[in-house]
Amino acid sequence: MTGQFSPQFREELADLMRWRRDVRRFRTDAVPEDLLARGLQAFALAPSVGLSEPWRILRVSSPQARAACLDNYRDCNAQALACQSDDRAAAYARLKLSGMAEAPVHLAVFCDDATPKGHGLGAATMPETRAYSVVGAITHLWLALRAQGLGLGWVSILDAARLAQDLDVPPNWRFIGYLCIGWPEEDDIVPELERAGWEARAQALILETR
Repeated sequence: MTGQFSPQFREELADLMRWRRDVRRFRTDAVPEDLLARGLQAFALAPSVGLSEPWRILRVSSPQARAACLDNYRDCNAQALACQSDDRAAAYARLKLSGMAEAPVHLAVFCDDATPKGHGLGAATMPETRAYSVVGAITHLWLALRAQGLGLGWVSILDAARLAQDLDVPPNWRFIGYLCIGWPEEDDIVPELERAGWEARAQALILETR
């Protein structure tokens, strides 16, 4: 029946989700444009509130734009380090939290909060669902890239207002995430933060009933 998949496919899908790691360590090898384009097609398949498709994607390619974004990260990361408690600061300083210096492809993803597409359906009571739609689309991209052997790292240690200004985006675009894409330097099914001892995964899903 259409829309149903085999047990083998379901197992492979579960494996794909396990291998969807946040990548911070990239090789500098170029990403073929056809592979990137194939991954980006995932946005067209993603759900969005009211069919608004509010995602707006900038490819950050120029040396000037990349340098501005990397400086933004370094400044914010220094501030984040300074805010760590004494017993966590050394551990934080050892973490690699961005692949911006090495990743061959950089994407800055925004949500257009003023899009007329979708005619406001579903967003009048919860306007944040537009941003949620963009996050869902990024997850689709993440899995599509991983299926081709590519890695994605989501950088969140950034000043959103400064980044929007540096990239000269419209005022109604809300920054969602800065994505680094490339070939992973290493493959590991265990999240890097877990391997580094920063935090552990929950052993079970907490599900409450009302």
